[in-house]
Amino acid sequence: MADIPSFFSLKNSINTLTDTDKRQTENYLEVVEAFARTTYQSVYVIDYAQKGFEYVSDNPLFLCGNTAAEVREMGYDFYFKYVPEADLELLLKINTVGFDFYETKPVAERKDYSISYDFHLKTEARKTLLINQNLTPLFLTESGKIWKAICFVSLSTQQQAGNITITQKGSSEKLIYDLATDCWKAVQKIELTQREQEILHYAMRGYAITEIAEQLYISSNTVKFHRKKLFEKLGVATIYEAISYATVNKLI
Repeated sequence: MADIPSFFSLKNSINTLTDTDKRQTENYLEVVEAFARTTYQSVYVIDYAQKGFEYVSDNPLFLCGNTAAEVREMGYDFYFKYVPEADLELLLKINTVGFDFYETKPVAERKDYSISYDFHLKTEARKTLLINQNLTPLFLTESGKIWKAICFVSLSTQQQAGNITITQKGSSEKLIYDLATDCWKAVQKIELTQREQEILHYAMRGYAITEIAEQLYISSNTVKFHRKKLFEKLGVATIYEAISYATVNKLI
C-alpha cells in the first residue's frame, strides 16, 4: 500500500530554503487566485517543501464534494481517499518518472517543461471520473529542486488512465511515456490548420454548423468535412471533446 512519503521523491527532497528562494514567492498567490477565477479548470499549487497543497481553487471538479479548504487541509490524504487503488500506483509511477526526467534537464530549463496525465477520482455518487492533470514547476530552489508547482485539472478526453506526456515550451515535439517499455518516446505535437482553429473558435462560442459556414463564407458540407478531419486528428468523437482536447493541449 502506498503512503504519503512515496509521493515525494528523495531526489527532490528540500530540507532548507534560502532567503533568495523565499523572495520568489512574495504575493504570487494573488496572481494564482485571479487566474483561477477566469478558468473552467480546477487549479491547485503543490508545495514540495511542506509536502502538501498551498492553494486549492473553489472549482468543484477536483473537490469530490469537499470545500477547497478541506482539500487543502487533507493534502495528499485526498488522493488516498478519492483515487482508486490501481490509479494510486499509477500516480506513484508518474511521480517517479517525472522527477527522474526533471533531474536530467539543466536547472535553467526545468520550468519550461509540463507533465500531463490522466487518472480516476471517486465521486460523491460512488462513480469514477477520469480527469487530466497538467503540472508545471513554478519555483525552484537555488539548488534546482522543484519547490512549488501549479496544476490544472480538467475532464480527460481519453478513455483510460495513464497517457503520461511531457511538453516543453516552444518545442514542436512532445514526450510520451510508454508504461510497457518504461521509456519516453518523442512524437510530433498535433498542429491544427487555420481552418480547423477557426471552426473550433466559433464552436466554442456556441455557433452551429450552418452559422459557422455563414461566418467563414463556406458551405455547411465544407464545415462538416473539416470537423471530420479534426475529429480524426484529435482522436475524438464530438465537437465538445475536440474543444476540450484542444484547450487542454494548448492547440488553440
